[in-house]
Amino acid sequence: MFLKTNSIKKKLRFSYILIIFLMIFPTVYSIIVSKIHTMQYDKIITNVSRANRLNQIIKVNISDEIWDIVAGKKEFKDGKQYIILKQIRSGISDMMESTANEKNRQLLVVASRTEKTLENYVNMLGEQISRNASVAENEKIMDEIRGVSSLMYDILQNFIVSEIESAAYTNEGIKRSSINLSFIQLGISVCIIIISIYAFTSVSENIRRPIHDMERLSSRIAEGDLDARAEQPHVQELDHLADNLNTMAGKIKGLIDENVAEQRNLQKAEMKTLQAQITPHFLYNTFDTIIWLAESGKTDEVIEITRAFSDFFRISLSKGHEWITVSQELDHVRNYLKIQKIRYDNILSYEFNVDEGIDDFPVLKLVLQPLVENAIYHGIKNKRGRGKIIVSSHFLCEKAKPSAVADRLDYSHILFSVEDDGIGFTQERLKEVIDELNSRTDIENLKSVYGLYNVNKRLKLYYDESVSLNIQSEYSKGTRVSFIVPADINLSGDLNV
Repeated sequence: MFLKTNSIKKKLRFSYILIIFLMIFPTVYSIIVSKIHTMQYDKIITNVSRANRLNQIIKVNISDEIWDIVAGKKEFKDGKQYIILKQIRSGISDMMESTANEKNRQLLVVASRTEKTLENYVNMLGEQISRNASVAENEKIMDEIRGVSSLMYDILQNFIVSEIESAAYTNEGIKRSSINLSFIQLGISVCIIIISIYAFTSVSENIRRPIHDMERLSSRIAEGDLDARAEQPHVQELDHLADNLNTMAGKIKGLIDENVAEQRNLQKAEMKTLQAQITPHFLYNTFDTIIWLAESGKTDEVIEITRAFSDFFRISLSKGHEWITVSQELDHVRNYLKIQKIRYDNILSYEFNVDEGIDDFPVLKLVLQPLVENAIYHGIKNKRGRGKIIVSSHFLCEKAKPSAVADRLDYSHILFSVEDDGIGFTQERLKEVIDELNSRTDIENLKSVYGLYNVNKRLKLYYDESVSLNIQSEYSKGTRVSFIVPADINLSGDLNV
């Protein structure tokens, strides 16, 4: 079953568009209705004004003009009777075009016919005057003209009254429109209030509920419940946030699980390191060597190997500290090599190359001895003849070497290396070793590079991922294992001096 995904943006946009439309509607309605009524009023007022002017012309001008002609004050041909008739005809025609009321149009039709009758009488008067008719005949025609003019006047008066009635109807329409507009505005206001309340409650709920769920998720995560997950809010703008929070919770759990595994591996590595340094094989061989030297009467050698053996374990324990000085780390390797030198006197020699002033710099403990052990057991013992190990510790910087410990801040990194001229690795074996160092396999699944893996892992854990072992080897010529660490580490009092 698919749930509908809402969109806050779409809801708000729809609500705003609807509200804007509802707000615009009464304005548009008012403009249209006002325009219609204004046009109707304008036509009515214009027609009434025209009718009044025509009545004035009919009542005064036409009678006066005809009288002047009949009385002989002006010639017929010089009179303005036809101009006046044309004005009347034009006015009636204009009113007919602008009149929508059928009754008023009928009145104008009658007025138009009356005007034609009036024109006929004027023509008859002209004919009589042209044939020198008597004054009595001309006065008779003039009376007819006055009668027709009076009739036309009455018709136009009726037209004016009718237009005024139309204006009254129009006014009633305006009142009704105002009432309708008031009801429309009231209804729209109610609709806008309802839509606003709905939009507020809907959007508020669409935001409040998912935010509450995600807040509760964050609280559960803060309390340690990394299996908590937020439900999909099915809100377009918040779905991705919920997914990201769920993904974040999953990744945090994965990172914590991974960190726990890393810590377990680190603990295993440290235990393995300690065990490797006190293996029965190492202890038996060392004690056998001491017994053999004592039986041979080599007291000085017994004292030397016993002191080296004691110092070796003292530095290995180092009061539980993880960090020691470079000089202590080098002494630890020297003690180890002294013990092995006495045992393998004929096949082993060693050398230390150390920069002056480097002794007091801090370094992670027990990182060189496993490399030396690896060089002896996998390099020199597999080679025929004598072998040599060179342990080096050098500054890496652009300035000159320091003359005192106080100058340590001038140097950024220290290079450590263990080099032997043993059997070395073939290219295939070297690739396998490097692959194992870079793998995330469990320590117990390693084949034969446990010492190298342990050092490489501890360097990455205690420094950072950029610090790692660099192995250079050539078969039958030897191997060089090196690493570079920062010279200055903030140890917060964890340095064993």
